[in-house]
Parts: sequence; structure tokens; C-alpha cells
Amino acid sequence: MFGHGVPAVLSVIPDTFTFAWIVAVLFATAWLLDSRGLSAGRTLAAATWALFGLFWLSTVPYFAFEHQSYVESILALVGFPASVYAGYLLYDGRASLFTLTRAIAIMLFIYLPFETIPAFTFAGIAVPEPRRVLIEVVATQTGMLIDLLGYAPEAVTSREGYDAAYSWTLADGHTVVIHIVLACTGLGSMAIFGGLVAAVEAPLSRKLRALGVTIPLIYVLNILRTTFISVVAGNQYMHWYPDLVLTMFGATDPYRVSFLISDRIMSQLLAVVALIAITFLAVRELPELAVILEDVLYLITGEEHDLTEALDLPREPTNR
Repeated sequence: MFGHGVPAVLSVIPDTFTFAWIVAVLFATAWLLDSRGLSAGRTLAAATWALFGLFWLSTVPYFAFEHQSYVESILALVGFPASVYAGYLLYDGRASLFTLTRAIAIMLFIYLPFETIPAFTFAGIAVPEPRRVLIEVVATQTGMLIDLLGYAPEAVTSREGYDAAYSWTLADGHTVVIHIVLACTGLGSMAIFGGLVAAVEAPLSRKLRALGVTIPLIYVLNILRTTFISVVAGNQYMHWYPDLVLTMFGATDPYRVSFLISDRIMSQLLAVVALIAITFLAVRELPELAVILEDVLYLITGEEHDLTEALDLPREPTNR
């Protein structure tokens, strides 16, 4: 049983994906109301931003204790006050934040089907879960690259029952199994850029160019990432300072040290750097994205920034 206060509030929060669908639908509804010139759209969007903040707050325990990710835990924790502040600014008259509102709605509508649509049968044809298709494609391509590097782990069934895991046998006879899951597919990053590009008002040709630059690059970098983690963790190449690493992540299995270093530390930090670089490439192709980035910078710094001037972007019409 929960008591009063914060625990009582958290006890009524729906499961993660139901919560995310609610946020997506409310953001999309606010977008529709605003597009029709109704002031209720701004009020609903501001309230949904606060709800979005509560969503991020509810994910902190998962990222911190189950996923064991410092980077994602910190981002989720920061997401709470940032979202609430965005809602306040939007309600207070910063209308440009509606572009970011639209972007997040689209991001969620891209990502959530892969997390929530189950397998089904239509007209006698069995249709697998979207997540299974994407995970197994990434796992297969990761395995091909591993083979090209001269390694030969055994392909095995993952915890989810997919053909998406590789078993490595060490010299001491211990077996390390590396699983490819949805978080390993790059879907989250691709959904982010898909939402950003779709949300701004710009010619379709430039939107397609921006997607043509970002999506393939994210996908290729992600295959390199999954291959790097699989090879390093599967061969225990980064078994460095095991006592310190296990203490940092609250883990006990010494065979997880290489995985924690290669994935939870190196890959996640490098992913942040890569996303910043890819964002720069995207905004060169689609300068209208600057309005969203300026809003994000304002949320972080409290100061206005002119990225069109700072980055010497083409003076294309924007959606301001």
C-alpha cells in the first residue's frame, strides 16, 4: 500500500507505454486545436507538458536500477523540470514551443507502435510484431559485421524468443550471451529526427534531404555500436577496474564489466556526441529546425540564441 504525498501520486501512474500513448494523443489533440485557432490548444499543450515531465520522472527508477544507465537516468531526471518549464513558457506566450510540441507527438507516434503492437493474423497471414522484425534485422546485420571481423559467436535465441542473440564462449569455459533488444536498434534516435523534421514547415524536398542525411547515418552508426559492444563484451576486452565498475552500477557479475564499460559508459556518451553532430548536419539541410533548437537552448540557458546567425545557416523561411 502507498501512503500520502509523492508515492501516492506515483501509484496512480499508468504503465510506461500507456502513459506515453496518453501523452502522444494529448499533444496531438493540442496541436489540432491550435491549428484551428482555439486557445484551448495552448492550455492543453501546457498541461500535457507537465504530464510529460511526470512521465520522465516515472522512468527514473527503471533507467537507474534496471537499465543501469547513468546517462539515461540523468536525462530522465532533467526531463521533469525541463518539461514543466516548457509547459509554463508555452502557456505564458512562447508560441514557438508548439513546434517542439508537434515534434514530440510525432516522435511518440513513430516509436510507440514498435513497443506496443503485438503479432496478429490478418486474412490468414501471420504478421509479426514490428519490434521483432526490426530487432532481428539489426541482429542479423550485426552478426554479419561480426563475421567480417573474423569472430564466430553462436547465434542463439534471445530472452524475447527472437533470433537476436550471440553466445560467446571464453577461454575459461564461461558463456557470455549478448542480446539485441529494441534499444539496440537506433529506433529512438531515428524517431527523434523523424519527429523534428516532420514538425517544421518547409518544402518536402528539403525535409527528405534532411531525413536522407540523418536516418541512414544513425542506422549505420548503430550497427557499428552493436557490433562494438558485442565483440568487446563477448570477449571481455574491457575488463577494467572490475570492483570499481561493479560498485558504480550496483552489479555483482564480473562478466558484465566489459558490457557496462562498452555500452553504459562509452557507447552512450559517444551517442550523445554523435547526435549533436548529426543535428548539425540536419540543420544545414533544413534550417527551419533552428527554431526548435533555439527553444531547447532557451530551456537550458534561459537566454535567447540566434542559431541562424551563429551557425551561418541559409536564410530560408522558417516556421516562426
